[in-house]
Amino acid sequence: MYENYIKRTIDIVLASLCLVPLGILLLVVSPLIKKEDGGKVFYMSDRIGKDCKIYRMYKIRTMVENAPNILNHDGSTYNAENDIRQTKIGKFLRKTSLDELPQVLNIFRNEMSFIGPRPIMKEQLNSFTTEELGKMKVLPGITGYNQAYHRNKLGNHEERMNDVWYANHISFKLDLKIFLRTIWTVLHPSNVYRN
Repeated sequence: MYENYIKRTIDIVLASLCLVPLGILLLVVSPLIKKEDGGKVFYMSDRIGKDCKIYRMYKIRTMVENAPNILNHDGSTYNAENDIRQTKIGKFLRKTSLDELPQVLNIFRNEMSFIGPRPIMKEQLNSFTTEELGKMKVLPGITGYNQAYHRNKLGNHEERMNDVWYANHISFKLDLKIFLRTIWTVLHPSNVYRN
């Protein structure tokens, strides 16, 4: 009952509350992004969601236009503090996780939840084992267990198995713990980058 009805209701209420902060954020950062390189404000990319369905995920662009996608040897996304692909404002947005706020639009479209496993890029799907695919049985989240407790310090397999564990133990109590821990993690950023 929680996963199918209560969680969805909470997501819609929280996403609605985020629309005003999202609007204010866009009013502030959009001119800065345009001034820096004249490119698009939003970054949209195809991601794999629940039941391995493809959807378009929204973020505020933090890298230069048409930046190449770089993956680590384990299939995880490369990001580093000195990554030359990042814009000046993008570095701040990424460190504070504010670039993720437009994903509330994905919540309204029932493609994401506030809490859940992080979505993956299409290119990463082939690197998943059958066991790791267990994370796909729930909606991906703006934040999740790994982001709240580990950010980017774990290896790919360990992150995926944590997501599988979450998918098998989803509950209001667990989501509340992750939500509160996420607030702490955003206010005390560490392990933001993975080299």
